[in-house]
Amino acid sequence: MKRYQKELQRIKENCYSNQWQIDTVIGLRNYISNNFSEKLNLNLFSRVRLVSKYHLLRLFKRYYGQTPNQYLIDKRVEEAKLCIQNGLSVSDSCYAVGFESLSSFSSLFKKKTGITPRAYQKSNFR
Repeated sequence: MKRYQKELQRIKENCYSNQWQIDTVIGLRNYISNNFSEKLNLNLFSRVRLVSKYHLLRLFKRYYGQTPNQYLIDKRVEEAKLCIQNGLSVSDSCYAVGFESLSSFSSLFKKKTGITPRAYQKSNFR
């Protein structure tokens, strides 16, 4: 019976983590969503959530399937798409959403969407 109880406890811990972890990753995701255009990094995230940056990285990946930086890039690309749809130039969109380099923005945009920002801009004005 003891082995059975240990196995149940292990499954429970894997499936039902504590509320603090959930609040931490949701809080971080909200922080990124509200401040995506700022200069953000893992050190800042750990200070904001008062958690070790490595632990925060593991928690975020566990719950969302991607790192905070990957989520930030996805958020910026989505916001850039909206900026381009609303008539902003590609370079203005790049800097408005927090990218520091037009070339890195273009390569990340193409990696995430399959087309360049310029091609995306042209496809929206047809």
